[in-house]
Amino acid sequence: MHIPDGFLDPKTFGTAWVLGGTAVGFAVAKTKKHLGERQIPFMGVMAAFIFAAQMVNFPIAGGTSGHLLGAVLAAVMLGPWTASIIMATILALQAFIFFDGGVTALGANILNMAVIAPFAGYWTYQVLQRLLPGRVGTLVGTFAGSWVSVVMAALACAVELAFSGMAPWGVVLPAMLSWHVLIGIGEGVITTAIVSYVTQVRPDLVYETAKA
Repeated sequence: MHIPDGFLDPKTFGTAWVLGGTAVGFAVAKTKKHLGERQIPFMGVMAAFIFAAQMVNFPIAGGTSGHLLGAVLAAVMLGPWTASIIMATILALQAFIFFDGGVTALGANILNMAVIAPFAGYWTYQVLQRLLPGRVGTLVGTFAGSWVSVVMAALACAVELAFSGMAPWGVVLPAMLSWHVLIGIGEGVITTAIVSYVTQVRPDLVYETAKA
């Protein structure tokens, strides 16, 4: 899902830079208002964990594999605004140091994986958490939110590629979504397992619980 250089036209990556950069800037302003001393080191730990976890692939089907995105994990633990900052930082490091994702396409990757993914996933998580009682709502919401985050980020990526003329809509949309629907299931399983463990041993680390 990391778009490399040369895959987006200037109009598309320029627009994505403006949208993604504005959203992350707003996230920084929002996070400053409620970030406590305990959250600052936790942000670093979460960023390091997601960065490392993204290096590990899990098999899907047909010889393909996927890896953890981590946007909803960060959002459930620290809130969507802080998750946006964490994901943007990870994506910037990957682009500038490891050349995973292009520099010109960084705005699009941030928009997809640091803005759309955490917020779409977290809103799904919140809705289900309110509809279903207690721990069941937390875990079902985490799984569904994780799946939604991956699928929505993939959809945004496909739209950007199609707008740039890299592939026809009828090709890029099914190609991206078919695999990421499956990757989203893996994302949901991993994220739910982590959140389930944390809610048992340190429920105070979960964002909504910590706010209460």
